[in-house]
Amino acid sequence: MPRKPRPEGTRRPNGASSIYFGKDGKWHGRVTVGVKDDGKPDRRHVERKTEAEVIEAVRELEKLRDSGKVQKPGQNKWTVEKWLTHWVENIAPLTGRYKTVVGYRTAVYRHLIPGLGSHRMKRVEPDHFEKLYTKMIAAGAKPATAHQVHRTARTAFGVAEDRGIITRNPVSKAKAPRVEEDEVEPYEADEIGKLLAAALSRRNGVRFVLALVLGTRQGETIGFKWERLDRKKRKLRASKQLQRQTWKHGCDDPNTCGAKYHKVNPCKESCKRHKRKPCPPPCPPDCTSHARWCPQRHGGGLVEVDVKSKAGRRGFVLPDRLYDLLMAHEEQQAKEREHAGTEWHEGGWMFAQPNGNPIDPRRDLDEWKELLREAGVREGRLHDARHTAATVLLLLGVPERAVMELMGWSNSSQAKRYQHVTASLRTDIADQLNGFFWGTN
Repeated sequence: MPRKPRPEGTRRPNGASSIYFGKDGKWHGRVTVGVKDDGKPDRRHVERKTEAEVIEAVRELEKLRDSGKVQKPGQNKWTVEKWLTHWVENIAPLTGRYKTVVGYRTAVYRHLIPGLGSHRMKRVEPDHFEKLYTKMIAAGAKPATAHQVHRTARTAFGVAEDRGIITRNPVSKAKAPRVEEDEVEPYEADEIGKLLAAALSRRNGVRFVLALVLGTRQGETIGFKWERLDRKKRKLRASKQLQRQTWKHGCDDPNTCGAKYHKVNPCKESCKRHKRKPCPPPCPPDCTSHARWCPQRHGGGLVEVDVKSKAGRRGFVLPDRLYDLLMAHEEQQAKEREHAGTEWHEGGWMFAQPNGNPIDPRRDLDEWKELLREAGVREGRLHDARHTAATVLLLLGVPERAVMELMGWSNSSQAKRYQHVTASLRTDIADQLNGFFWGTN
């Protein structure tokens, strides 16, 4: 549609877009999209071969300006690698929890940068990510791993969109691989009985009783301290948890510090060392890992941190029997403290090593596996104890609001994930239906 000529003797208003045919034989357009940091108008230039093309380009710029999505000056310099590195090192750690950021870094450095790092941010399309996920799965990665990479990319590119580095988030349009969740089978009443009996015959066995009865998370349970037990009200508070964190270098040259531990050559095809997962690649030339051997290492090991959410900060009123078991455990720990003498490291931990130090999460998992074998109960994750506790609350008919408080859930959708309809519950429902429709004999 031809543009109407401007009335003779008038001029275009300040800031209005202009289109003209240049001496270079091309059509040009100029659009004022805002104001620069120095106060001057931010006027963008486009050029095309035809007038129709430049009109379309000008309209697109005007549309972005009116919606507030114009890319800021100088943002074209961002590549995917540069942005992701900046985001994961300088932005994500400000609000993200330690393990969340560790997951981000794995996704960024192991998958996103090697796969998409050279692209310009504004030119990345949804299919770039979908092709990356397909390649990852073809190379042996699990769909859940690809899904984690997708969530990381969506978060990182969302921040880039908020800051005007890109005008849209391409990851929000990409399709992530479908992840089939493993069906969790909480332990039945007879299995719970066997586990409780076996746990009480072991040192620190009350730790597993807490998990099965109260559904406490691993980090919360091994992070309990005696000072958080209100003996008068028999109330135990969960406000902290133990977490193993990666050590950081404290030296000036992390690459040289870990030189003797660098992996130089790839594993042989007959490698038997890495059975459960693919062999790790050789270290890159600028490798700064291996901080656990740095003489000046810091920030790692077992660290006491806040529980994972506001809802997770909660208190439990202990059942009488469980409180008595804790008191008996405290007496046993006092004997260990006396026996250890000067070797005892007092940290106030409710569950500790024979020298008073906190329990390592890896050793705690080994104890759980040993407990299952000793009790003659099927294999299961330690986290299945939390599912079991939540399901018992369902069997007891505890109101959902109270269950959320006890389990430390921030929303009710967690109930569907943790509370399961077990065989005994199905039988109980059948008995109730039988009594309702046909009466009791």
